[in-house]
Order: sequence, then C-alpha cells, then structure tokens
Amino acid sequence: MSRLALHHVSIITNDLERSLSFYRDVLGLTEIQRPNFPIRGAWLACGSLQLHLVVHPEGSFRSSRSIDRNDWHFALRTDEFERVVQRLIDAGFREDLPEGDPMRLLIARSGPAGFPQLYLCDPDRNVVEVNGAA
Repeated sequence: MSRLALHHVSIITNDLERSLSFYRDVLGLTEIQRPNFPIRGAWLACGSLQLHLVVHPEGSFRSSRSIDRNDWHFALRTDEFERVVQRLIDAGFREDLPEGDPMRLLIARSGPAGFPQLYLCDPDRNVVEVNGAA
C-alpha cells in the first residue's frame, strides 16, 4: 500500500489580504512562492507542511460566528504554547469576549487531550486550533 502524508491544507477566503495578515502577521507563518494559478491565492510555510489560501467566494463558508471545536478545523502545533497565547493577546484576542465576537479566544491549558489547546476563528470564520502536543 502507498504511504500518504499530509502536504497542505487549503483554506478559502473572501479577502486575501485580510487572511494573509492573519496567518502571516498574527500567527507568524511565512509566505512562500506560489505558481501563477488563474485564481488569486497565497501559500504559507507551516513547518514542513503548507497552508494554501484560495480566494473562492462561492465556497462553503461557515455561517456561525462562534468557535465550535467540534466543527471542521485544523490544528497547528507549537513548542511555545504560552508565547503563542501572548502573541494572540497582543493582537487583540481575548478569552473574556462574548460568544460570537471575532476576537474571542478559547484556551484549555489542560484537558482530556493531554496537552494545551486554544481555539480561535480566522477572518473567514474558519476554526483554527493551536496546541502544544508533543
């Protein structure tokens, strides 16, 4: 049987510059070279993997503004969990904001997963997890 490995996650967006600002400036991913596809987008390095942003207004966007950990999401792993928390706080994200606020942050420093996790929504309401999994 062929071995498979994850290469990238593709995220749709309505506003490329806004999404690039979030993933590059807030989360700290690095923009990398992208082929000249007929649709707008950007590629970002994420460790040995990639995150692809694609402008696709007709795509399937979440309608909920709340952070639903059971909804579709992807996870980024870090060795510096508290540093990432502080970076998000410095960018204006907070735990004490009401449900549905786009800057709301959910943090679980301990729990059934066995490692710290945080959840937030990107500008297009995609749920993003950041965890300290070993």
